[in-house]
Amino acid sequence: MEYRGHVEAGRVLLDDPAALPDGTVVSVRPLKATRKTGPRRRRRPTLAERLAPFIGKARGLPADAATNLDYYLYGLPKRK
Repeated sequence: MEYRGHVEAGRVLLDDPAALPDGTVVSVRPLKATRKTGPRRRRRPTLAERLAPFIGKARGLPADAATNLDYYLYGLPKRK
């Protein structure tokens, strides 16, 4: 059997309150989440936002370090 209702001020109110006697144990499952009533999802920070404390901290690198990273790390041929 299914009973319908809504949430008001943090409480579940049945459309027909006489349908269940007081003290009845129930389980509540939302039918659909809406932007107003659904859980708020926090925006994940971007990679640049997460790495912001480290951007520009390296000193003494060659001018072409970004282009030729594989050369400096692994000894691969340099790029132009």
